Amino acid sequence: MDVTFPGERARWADGASVLACLVLTALAVKGHWSPLPRPAIAAAGTVGGWAGFAAWSWIDGGRLSVDDAVAEAAGVAFVMILGAYTATRRALLASWQDRAEQAESGRRLNEEQARSAERTRIAREMHDVVAHKVSLIALHAGALELTGGASSDRVTQEAALIRVTAREALQELRSVLGVLQSSPGQRATDQAAVERGEPFADLTSLVQASVRAGQPVELHDDAGSLPPGTARVVYRIAQEGLTNARKPAPHASTTVAVHLAEEGTVTVTVHNEPTASAPMDLPGSGSGLVGLAERLRLVDGSIHSGFTADGGWQLRAVVPPPEPRTAASPTAGARIEQPGAAR
Repeated sequence: MDVTFPGERARWADGASVLACLVLTALAVKGHWSPLPRPAIAAAGTVGGWAGFAAWSWIDGGRLSVDDAVAEAAGVAFVMILGAYTATRRALLASWQDRAEQAESGRRLNEEQARSAERTRIAREMHDVVAHKVSLIALHAGALELTGGASSDRVTQEAALIRVTAREALQELRSVLGVLQSSPGQRATDQAAVERGEPFADLTSLVQASVRAGQPVELHDDAGSLPPGTARVVYRIAQEGLTNARKPAPHASTTVAVHLAEEGTVTVTVHNEPTASAPMDLPGSGSGLVGLAERLRLVDGSIHSGFTADGGWQLRAVVPPPEPRTAASPTAGARIEQPGAAR
């Protein structure tokens, strides 16, 4: 015999419905932060929904019509579809945000790499210009220091060489700084103009400056006229080679050889003989050879340097052909050396 009154049954049904709604709400809220798998949360929500429907059907004496069952199933399916749509939309928004953050991070990384490359280029250009000229000035100053009892004409000559070398260094610095301070479009034009100009590709002037400083140097150049880009690289190789050769042996006989192979490959060799003289007391960071190696890497070239078995020093670099070369005017066997220098 059923002794439950309709009012009491309704209260129980209301309580069950509220409890089912609370369960669904708790699962929905928990599911947003919970690591529980979505199928488990969906199953628990479905059970809660059917529990609420069973409570409502209990009010009606336990009768469950087909329409009510379909309506309940449709309601649960709607909630599940809405939840799946919300979760998918949330995941899509998170994916877009992650992509935007990655794109921003990539942009910042590219900017930092560009700044780092620009700083490296500036440092390399400054080293190329300053190190060679300063080492020449040091040679001139050393000669001036050793000529304490020399005539005033000799002192005046050495002082004039120091002045000329310092002025050339300042001129080259201004040229490089002008390129670095210009706009990106103008920078390429200025850089090309600098590379075509003197003295950047003039090996004869480069060797003569070393000879005037007291470093006996011979130049053997059978390459003739090279493309501007290749000539610039060859000049920098010879410049760095002479700079490094005079540090351990400032007065040793040095040879600069430039050879052009039939396929267009240029080989540059800087070699100095062993000497008993004391090395120059000049600080060095080693960045010059590192920068030169990077410069050659960009054109698929190679470089090797170090002391030889007999105590001398040698640098050898290979520059591949970048483009068809212009008509050559070979200067094979060109020789420049300090008058009266020991051979």
